[in-house]
Amino acid sequence: MHDLTPAQQRVLDFIQAEALASRPNPTLREIATHFGFRSHRAAACHLEAIKRKGFIVSDPRRARSLRVVSPWLKIRRRIADIPIFGSIPAGFAQNREQTTEGCVSVDVESIGFKPTRNTFALRVTGDSMIDRHILHGDIVVLEHGPEPRHGDIVAALIDGESTLKTFFRKSGKPYLKAENPKYPDLIPAQELMIQGVVRALLRRLEK
Repeated sequence: MHDLTPAQQRVLDFIQAEALASRPNPTLREIATHFGFRSHRAAACHLEAIKRKGFIVSDPRRARSLRVVSPWLKIRRRIADIPIFGSIPAGFAQNREQTTEGCVSVDVESIGFKPTRNTFALRVTGDSMIDRHILHGDIVVLEHGPEPRHGDIVAALIDGESTLKTFFRKSGKPYLKAENPKYPDLIPAQELMIQGVVRALLRRLEK
Protein backbone atom coordinates (compact mmCIF):
# COMPACT_ATOMS: atom_id res chain seq x y z
CA MET A 1 0.00 0.00 0.00
CA HIS A 2 1.32 3.44 -0.98
CA ASP A 3 1.41 6.12 1.70
CA LEU A 4 -0.74 9.21 1.40
CA THR A 5 0.69 12.70 1.26
CA PRO A 6 -0.23 14.97 4.21
CA ALA A 7 -2.81 16.78 2.06
CA GLN A 8 -4.36 13.52 0.88
CA GLN A 9 -4.49 12.24 4.46
CA ARG A 10 -6.38 15.37 5.56
CA VAL A 11 -8.95 14.85 2.77
CA LEU A 12 -9.33 11.19 3.75
CA ASP A 13 -9.75 12.13 7.42
CA PHE A 14 -12.46 14.62 6.46
CA ILE A 15 -14.38 12.01 4.45
CA GLN A 16 -14.08 9.51 7.28
CA ALA A 17 -15.17 12.05 9.90
CA GLU A 18 -18.30 12.85 7.88
CA ALA A 19 -19.13 9.15 7.65
CA LEU A 20 -18.59 8.62 11.40
CA ALA A 21 -20.90 11.56 12.09
CA SER A 22 -23.59 9.86 9.94
CA ARG A 23 -23.56 12.73 7.48
CA PRO A 24 -23.68 12.22 3.68
CA ASN A 25 -20.40 11.77 1.89
CA PRO A 26 -19.01 15.18 0.89
CA THR A 27 -19.23 16.36 -2.70
CA LEU A 28 -16.31 17.85 -4.62
CA ARG A 29 -17.71 21.32 -3.91
CA GLU A 30 -17.94 20.61 -0.17
CA ILE A 31 -14.39 19.23 -0.06
CA ALA A 32 -13.06 22.24 -1.98
CA THR A 33 -14.92 24.63 0.33
CA HIS A 34 -13.77 22.86 3.49
CA PHE A 35 -10.09 23.04 2.52
CA GLY A 36 -10.21 26.37 0.69
CA PHE A 37 -9.28 24.91 -2.71
CA ARG A 38 -9.64 27.37 -5.57
CA SER A 39 -11.50 24.87 -7.76
CA HIS A 40 -13.32 21.56 -7.69
CA ARG A 41 -10.50 20.19 -9.82
CA ALA A 42 -8.08 20.31 -6.91
CA ALA A 43 -10.48 18.26 -4.79
CA ALA A 44 -10.97 15.80 -7.66
CA CYS A 45 -7.21 15.33 -8.07
CA HIS A 46 -6.82 14.51 -4.39
CA LEU A 47 -9.69 12.01 -4.55
CA GLU A 48 -8.29 10.28 -7.61
CA ALA A 49 -4.90 9.90 -5.96
CA ILE A 50 -6.49 8.49 -2.80
CA LYS A 51 -8.49 6.02 -4.91
CA ARG A 52 -5.39 4.88 -6.81
CA LYS A 53 -3.67 4.19 -3.50
CA GLY A 54 -6.58 2.04 -2.42
CA PHE A 55 -7.99 4.02 0.51
CA ILE A 56 -11.38 4.90 -0.97
CA VAL A 57 -13.76 3.51 -3.57
CA SER A 58 -16.73 5.08 -5.31
CA ASP A 59 -19.43 4.32 -7.86
CA PRO A 60 -19.25 6.85 -10.72
CA ARG A 61 -22.95 6.20 -11.44
CA ARG A 62 -24.02 7.36 -7.99
CA ALA A 63 -23.68 10.70 -6.21
CA ARG A 64 -22.06 10.77 -2.76
CA SER A 65 -20.83 7.17 -3.13
CA LEU A 66 -17.39 7.61 -1.58
CA ARG A 67 -16.49 4.80 0.81
CA VAL A 68 -13.36 4.54 2.92
CA VAL A 69 -11.59 1.18 2.67
CA SER A 70 -10.05 -0.06 5.90
CA PRO A 71 -6.24 -0.35 5.65
CA TRP A 72 -6.58 -3.64 7.52
CA LEU A 73 -8.70 -5.03 4.68
CA LYS A 74 -5.99 -4.02 2.23
CA ILE A 75 -3.41 -5.80 4.35
CA ARG A 76 -5.64 -8.87 4.72
CA ARG A 77 -5.83 -9.23 0.93
CA ARG A 78 -2.06 -9.85 1.00
CA ILE A 79 -2.45 -12.69 3.52
CA ALA A 80 -2.55 -16.27 2.23
CA ASP A 81 -3.53 -19.34 4.24
CA ILE A 82 -1.29 -22.27 3.33
CA PRO A 83 -2.24 -25.81 4.43
CA ILE A 84 0.28 -27.69 6.56
CA PHE A 85 0.47 -31.33 5.44
CA GLY A 86 2.21 -32.77 8.47
CA SER A 87 5.97 -33.11 8.87
CA ILE A 88 8.92 -34.21 6.78
CA PRO A 89 12.26 -35.67 7.95
CA ALA A 90 15.37 -33.60 7.38
CA GLY A 91 17.44 -36.60 8.29
CA PHE A 92 17.19 -40.20 7.14
CA ALA A 93 14.25 -40.82 4.83
CA GLN A 94 11.19 -42.23 6.57
CA ASN A 95 8.02 -43.93 5.47
CA ARG A 96 5.20 -41.81 6.84
CA GLU A 97 1.72 -40.71 5.90
CA GLN A 98 1.13 -36.99 5.56
CA THR A 99 -1.79 -35.54 7.54
CA THR A 100 -3.31 -32.08 7.49
CA GLU A 101 -2.47 -29.92 10.53
CA GLY A 102 -4.38 -26.77 9.74
CA CYS A 103 -2.90 -23.73 7.99
CA VAL A 104 -0.16 -21.17 8.34
CA SER A 105 -1.00 -17.56 7.40
CA VAL A 106 1.71 -15.65 5.54
CA ASP A 107 2.15 -12.20 4.02
CA VAL A 108 2.55 -12.63 0.27
CA GLU A 109 5.07 -9.78 0.02
CA SER A 110 7.16 -11.22 2.85
CA ILE A 111 7.58 -14.67 1.28
CA GLY A 112 8.24 -13.19 -2.17
CA PHE A 113 5.68 -15.10 -4.25
CA LYS A 114 1.92 -15.53 -4.55
CA PRO A 115 0.79 -18.95 -3.32
CA THR A 116 -1.38 -21.07 -5.60
CA ARG A 117 -3.63 -24.08 -5.02
CA ASN A 118 -0.45 -26.18 -5.39
CA THR A 119 1.29 -24.46 -2.47
CA PHE A 120 1.58 -26.35 0.81
CA ALA A 121 3.72 -26.38 3.94
CA LEU A 122 5.54 -29.02 5.98
CA ARG A 123 7.09 -29.04 9.44
CA VAL A 124 10.75 -30.02 9.48
CA THR A 125 12.07 -32.73 11.78
CA GLY A 126 15.78 -33.48 12.03
CA ASP A 127 19.01 -31.64 11.27
CA SER A 128 20.26 -32.85 7.89
CA MET A 129 19.66 -29.42 6.26
CA ILE A 130 21.39 -27.16 8.77
CA ASP A 131 23.99 -25.94 6.26
CA ARG A 132 21.08 -24.48 4.25
CA HIS A 133 19.84 -22.83 7.49
CA ILE A 134 16.84 -25.17 7.84
CA LEU A 135 16.44 -26.31 11.43
CA HIS A 136 14.31 -28.79 13.35
CA GLY A 137 10.89 -27.22 13.96
CA ASP A 138 10.98 -24.88 10.94
CA ILE A 139 8.13 -24.76 8.44
CA VAL A 140 9.00 -24.97 4.76
CA VAL A 141 6.59 -23.63 2.12
CA LEU A 142 6.65 -25.65 -1.09
CA GLU A 143 5.15 -25.59 -4.56
CA HIS A 144 3.99 -28.85 -6.09
CA GLY A 145 4.43 -29.19 -9.85
CA PRO A 146 7.53 -27.38 -11.09
CA GLU A 147 10.55 -29.40 -12.16
CA PRO A 148 13.36 -28.91 -9.63
CA ARG A 149 16.52 -27.17 -10.77
CA HIS A 150 20.04 -28.12 -9.81
CA GLY A 151 20.48 -27.01 -6.18
CA ASP A 152 16.80 -26.61 -5.30
CA ILE A 153 15.66 -27.84 -1.91
CA VAL A 154 12.89 -30.38 -2.38
CA ALA A 155 10.49 -32.61 -0.53
CA ALA A 156 10.91 -35.98 -2.19
CA LEU A 157 9.71 -39.54 -2.07
CA ILE A 158 12.75 -41.73 -2.63
CA ASP A 159 12.07 -45.46 -2.95
CA GLY A 160 8.85 -44.97 -1.02
CA GLU A 161 10.26 -42.87 1.83
CA SER A 162 9.93 -39.10 2.29
CA THR A 163 12.74 -36.66 3.00
CA LEU A 164 13.81 -33.03 2.63
CA LYS A 165 17.09 -32.61 0.75
CA THR A 166 18.88 -30.64 -1.96
CA PHE A 167 18.28 -31.87 -5.50
CA PHE A 168 21.29 -32.45 -7.75
CA ARG A 169 22.14 -34.29 -10.93
CA LYS A 170 25.43 -36.05 -11.63
CA SER A 171 26.10 -37.48 -15.07
CA GLY A 172 22.44 -36.89 -15.81
CA LYS A 173 21.24 -38.95 -12.85
CA PRO A 174 19.37 -37.29 -9.96
CA TYR A 175 20.29 -37.67 -6.32
CA LEU A 176 19.52 -35.95 -3.02
CA LYS A 177 22.21 -34.24 -1.02
CA ALA A 178 22.13 -33.75 2.73
CA GLU A 179 23.37 -30.37 3.98
CA ASN A 180 25.00 -31.85 7.08
CA PRO A 181 28.17 -33.97 6.86
CA LYS A 182 26.68 -36.46 9.33
CA TYR A 183 24.26 -37.70 6.67
CA PRO A 184 24.96 -39.50 3.37
CA ASP A 185 23.69 -38.51 -0.05
CA LEU A 186 20.64 -40.44 -1.19
CA ILE A 187 20.70 -42.14 -4.58
CA PRO A 188 17.41 -43.71 -5.67
CA ALA A 189 17.54 -47.45 -6.22
CA GLN A 190 14.23 -47.47 -8.06
CA GLU A 191 12.17 -44.29 -7.84
CA LEU A 192 12.57 -40.62 -7.02
CA MET A 193 9.39 -38.54 -6.93
CA ILE A 194 9.57 -34.80 -6.26
CA GLN A 195 6.62 -33.76 -4.12
CA GLY A 196 7.45 -30.07 -3.97
CA VAL A 197 10.13 -27.42 -4.37
CA VAL A 198 10.84 -25.22 -1.35
CA ARG A 199 9.91 -21.59 -1.96
CA ALA A 200 10.05 -20.09 1.55
CA LEU A 201 11.09 -20.83 5.12
CA LEU A 202 9.18 -19.85 8.27
CA ARG A 203 10.66 -20.01 11.75
CA ARG A 204 9.13 -19.51 15.19
CA LEU A 205 11.59 -18.38 17.84
CA GLU A 206 11.71 -20.56 20.91
CA LYS A 207 10.60 -18.87 24.13
